[in-house]
Amino acid sequence: MATSASRSPLWEETFTWWGTPPGTTEQEKCDNAVRAVRKAIDASTALTGRTIMVSPQGSYHNRTNVRADSDVDVRVVCQDSIFFDLPGGKTPADFGITTPANYPFSQFKHDVGDALISYFGRNFVTPGNKAFHIHENSYRVDADVVPCFQYQRYQENGLRPVGTAFLAGPNARIVNWPSQNYENGVAKNEATGRRFKAVVRILKRLRNAMSENNVPAAKPIPSFLIECLVWNVPNIAFGHDTYTADVRWALAHLFNNTIKSEDCSEWGEINELKYLFRGGQPWTLAQAHAFVSAAWDYVGFN
Repeated sequence: MATSASRSPLWEETFTWWGTPPGTTEQEKCDNAVRAVRKAIDASTALTGRTIMVSPQGSYHNRTNVRADSDVDVRVVCQDSIFFDLPGGKTPADFGITTPANYPFSQFKHDVGDALISYFGRNFVTPGNKAFHIHENSYRVDADVVPCFQYQRYQENGLRPVGTAFLAGPNARIVNWPSQNYENGVAKNEATGRRFKAVVRILKRLRNAMSENNVPAAKPIPSFLIECLVWNVPNIAFGHDTYTADVRWALAHLFNNTIKSEDCSEWGEINELKYLFRGGQPWTLAQAHAFVSAAWDYVGFN
């Protein structure tokens, strides 16, 4: 779908602007939101004595957030109980795990909710299946607070990757790898002359512009999928003289390699602990390919 925006000759200027992180004022509001959540948890008598870690995650923490789209994801991790997966044929006792947990997830989530309401006020907290949404004010941006347990994936070779997990329903456990996402993103950014995160921001802003101009392929694409798609672009794509050339190379690679599932079946999320296009993901390969194709046309690449 072509628009007046897509016919503009000033894409390099636009991409340069889009590739920069949010300004100091917006970043301070993000930092304030995280600090406020930490204070709310610290003030809770129900959580006193628990081993709790409060930390940002997602695009804000990874420095891939974009202007005017900078809500903050905050994880509140209780380390007194864990979620886990075991190798076939093994039992929790084989790894010294006691079940059931003495501090169940439902109680922890309830305690976190009470702490947030007590600190921010009921009108500023909206509960959800996955997170508590903290509404913004003049001092802070919106924040989604995710209560979770530490997650451990035990393996036959002795490795035990550590992530986080939470329950979004009675049988709906969701596993995330925020530390690995952050560390791998930093490494790729350094390896690409800090172009990796810039291109991620550019494609996020491009998706926003496409959505505002009613391009259907842009609407179902979450920010994390964009980060993961760019993660799977080879580092050689990020060394050109212009952002426009980097974006062109990245979109071409993504388009060509998402036509057939076998060409991207081994692609992973940034954490490299979860496949990008296999079961359980909230997106599909067809959606990713349609977005990349529409983005190419929107910019007007030949």
